[in-house]
Amino acid sequence: MPSTTKIVLENGSVAWSPCHIGEGLKIGKDASIGALAHIGRDVEIGRACRIQGGAYLADGTVLGENVFIGPNATVLNDRYPPSRDSKKWVPVSIATGAVIGGGATIVAGANIGKNAVLGAGSTLTKDLPADEVWAGNPAKRLMTREAYEQKGGRIHNKSGGN
Repeated sequence: MPSTTKIVLENGSVAWSPCHIGEGLKIGKDASIGALAHIGRDVEIGRACRIQGGAYLADGTVLGENVFIGPNATVLNDRYPPSRDSKKWVPVSIATGAVIGGGATIVAGANIGKNAVLGAGSTLTKDLPADEVWAGNPAKRLMTREAYEQKGGRIHNKSGGN
């Protein structure tokens, strides 16, 4: 089994090998990138962000501070793949304090507001407003971030599961 190796980045941030880090990365203080993550070119990662293993951030993605990206989450930038034309790309911006659940997919140009939550396995096809919790495929509004926190950070589906 391959082992992971700590890679020290600027500003006290780290990545865990093996992973891909594209050219032009701007990274804030105390951020962490998990093993097997793919960080595209010209990505901006704010202070104290946590990007779990297997996550994919397309070229031009911008993360605010304290953003959490769950394992195997995917952030896309190409509305018409495979366009192979960066002029057609629409990068995603994820604002400070947002949480992206594992396995979630964010399509090109679907931005996420401050303190918003996207549930695990969801597909976001349009902007997710600040302080809201969305889940599903396509993702839809479930509750406010305040209600989510009151439930202990749980999203319940109709069958009563998490």
